[in-house]
Amino acid sequence: QVQLVESGGGLVQPGGSLRLSCAASTNRFSINTMGWYRQGPGKEREFVAVITSGGSTNYAVTVKGRFTISRDIAKNTVYLQMNSLKPEDTAVYYCNAEGSLGFDYRHYWGQGTQVTVSS
Repeated sequence: QVQLVESGGGLVQPGGSLRLSCAASTNRFSINTMGWYRQGPGKEREFVAVITSGGSTNYAVTVKGRFTISRDIAKNTVYLQMNSLKPEDTAVYYCNAEGSLGFDYRHYWGQGTQVTVSS
């Protein structure tokens, strides 16, 4: 079992910055890839960024150059630094993690944190 808790969301003006955090808690599972997804009003959940246990990253084209994903392996925590925020970035941001126990791989989701970009 893996539990994810996001934090750091809030209201920010266009052009502003925000940093999201996601802490993973697990006893037996190992955390592999971690990432961020988001779901805007009336939209499908979409991929934002991902980081592997080796530190490789990938970003959605809509956020590349503005967002940076990082992780602290010791703390089982992933971060999303969001700069130059736009109104279209408004969404609930969800943390995702792949956990594994032996050959059993599972994906887990956090509860989400609201990010609102508005003047």
